[in-house]
Amino acid sequence: MRIAEILHRKGSEVCKIGSLESVESALKRLDERRIGALVVVDRWGTLAGMFSERDVIRALARHGIGTLAAKVQEFMTPDVTTCAPDDRIDEVMATMTAHRVRHLPVMENGRLAGIVSIGDLVKAKLLEIEQEANILREITLSRL
Repeated sequence: MRIAEILHRKGSEVCKIGSLESVESALKRLDERRIGALVVVDRWGTLAGMFSERDVIRALARHGIGTLAAKVQEFMTPDVTTCAPDDRIDEVMATMTAHRVRHLPVMENGRLAGIVSIGDLVKAKLLEIEQEANILREITLSRL
């Protein structure tokens, strides 16, 4: 299964935040959407980084409550690993494991086409395994 199939099922909406917005705004958006990460965009709408729950924890641990008034760009992860719609789930899972990330923006022709989480990939992989088991079950029953 490919990433494009996951995006087809879940949609391509991406929760974003501007790099100059406050950490407090980012936290509110994470809470409202019940998600673990936001794509950070610069003033031109270009991918600038990722801002995740982990970034918040590290910032609070190092800088305290003052972190809330700071700009997202100060604590975001600027080096973003991405994937493409044609990438296979297994490859993307390996990439997430190697880079120790739980969210990957999906880029297509230089533009943001969606985002996938490790939860999305696990769900898709389980569906794929279930479909394979059903096919094997049908083959076995047809031979009886």
